[in-house]
Amino acid sequence: MRSRDFSAWLSGFRDSIADYGYYIDFEKVHRNVDGIKIELNILNSLIGSKNIESDFENLISKYPEVLKCIPLLLAVRANEIYAIDSDGAFAYNFKTPNLSVEQYKIFMHKTGLFDLMGNHIINNLVDYATGVETGLDSNGRKNRGGHLMEDLVESFIKKAGFVKNKTYFKEMYIHQITEKWGVDLSAISNQGKMEKRFDFVVKTSTMIYGIETNFYGSGGSKLNETARSYKTLATEADTIDKFVFVWFTDGKGWTNARHNLEETFDIMEHIYNIKDLENGIISEVFK
Repeated sequence: MRSRDFSAWLSGFRDSIADYGYYIDFEKVHRNVDGIKIELNILNSLIGSKNIESDFENLISKYPEVLKCIPLLLAVRANEIYAIDSDGAFAYNFKTPNLSVEQYKIFMHKTGLFDLMGNHIINNLVDYATGVETGLDSNGRKNRGGHLMEDLVESFIKKAGFVKNKTYFKEMYIHQITEKWGVDLSAISNQGKMEKRFDFVVKTSTMIYGIETNFYGSGGSKLNETARSYKTLATEADTIDKFVFVWFTDGKGWTNARHNLEETFDIMEHIYNIKDLENGIISEVFK
């Protein structure tokens, strides 16, 4: 029987593991805006224009490449924008213009972009585009969040003295583990899904540790599914000689899925949270 108390363990779970770079990737924001800075500055000549339609027409005839900036001004990451109303349906291409200048003028009117520029609602399109890019980049948080726990666990693996591609490996499939060390992992079914890939594999002189990591800041059905599948994985791994399955998880999202997590906790010897990592569990377990 394990000596740890599930409720006490769960109470130590964190609200967040966001680092400073999690919120906005400003390097990417500035890189994206720099890529269209010249065109945005050309478009700046329309700000406050009293004859914005004719000025826009002249601009497009001289500098057709400025059209490629338009989607970003609407917070759209695409070269093509679809629009429909009582006048019809149109697919506007902003990389390779496919419609008349008149039609693009209609687009600028109906989306409110002429109003935005002509009535001095903004003063500088480069600054405006930087703001839009910042907003769009916030959508990338989910992806960055997915890697936060991995990065955190990896930092503790390194701290314990393991060396990348020598004694620990990132993202290894079952067949790669079998090929490298000759261990039979056929007992791991992955419940009939595609071949199992571990976030990390740590190799010591006597053991192979297959590691999964995740952090759930909010609840959802995925948590119950994860707990169930890892329970199965732990049971299967127990039948394999010289192989141990280790799961590092955390996050307040587990509060609502505590029942399933507790079931896994009860049968799985090596399930740990961030507090365990901070208390040196890696050096204690990976021998």
